[in-house]
Amino acid sequence: MSRYENEDGVVTEASDGVVAYLAQVTPDPEREVGVGPWQGPWPEGDHWDHELLEHGDRRNVVDPYRYWKWQAIKADMAARAHGLHIAIENVSHDLNIGSIVRTANAFNVGGVHVVGKRRWNRRGAMVTDRYLRVYHHPTPEHLVRWAQENNLELLAIDNGPGSELIEKTSLPVDAMLVVGSEGEGISPALLEHCKRQLRIGQYGSTRSINVSAAAAIAMHAWIMQHGQSAPF
Repeated sequence: MSRYENEDGVVTEASDGVVAYLAQVTPDPEREVGVGPWQGPWPEGDHWDHELLEHGDRRNVVDPYRYWKWQAIKADMAARAHGLHIAIENVSHDLNIGSIVRTANAFNVGGVHVVGKRRWNRRGAMVTDRYLRVYHHPTPEHLVRWAQENNLELLAIDNGPGSELIEKTSLPVDAMLVVGSEGEGISPALLEHCKRQLRIGQYGSTRSINVSAAAAIAMHAWIMQHGQSAPF
């Protein structure tokens, strides 16, 4: 066994072969990403970030948002947001929440709703939560009231008895997809308020797939039916 330290200083014990592999796939901290300082006269407009124009933009944003202030990106995304929302039960500070938020940002959903504990592990989000609305609901009942007040149909992503194949389902435009935490799934208190249960078609031996992967597939299923015609 050997000790491997990644670029964030996290130390892991693994076999020599695994350590060698991790060393090969770890990003080079010296490699520059994004774009450098703006070349030529600076563009005009309140959405431009002068510090980024001067020093370069190394953020994980699509090219049309290069050099923009993060507040301007958030406002532009909100103006173009889809009618889809996604809710996640936060039972145990699940690491998957960050990954789901990152995917929700990519699809520009109308909002991400964390149900239960307010604090969640943001590492997997890669700062993408800065650019979209993230709501907190202390209880399932609080989330249900919010969804009803905003005319959103609650749809559980769950492979339990009576669930329908999401690939063969006509999804509503104004929808809130609900996923549970890894292991526990969706709580009975929230599941009883979901109008339908939708499952993802599987063809192998495993009974279920990772919750962040399931959420991504479910969001994309909705995008395939109702997504804007001109993605970045």
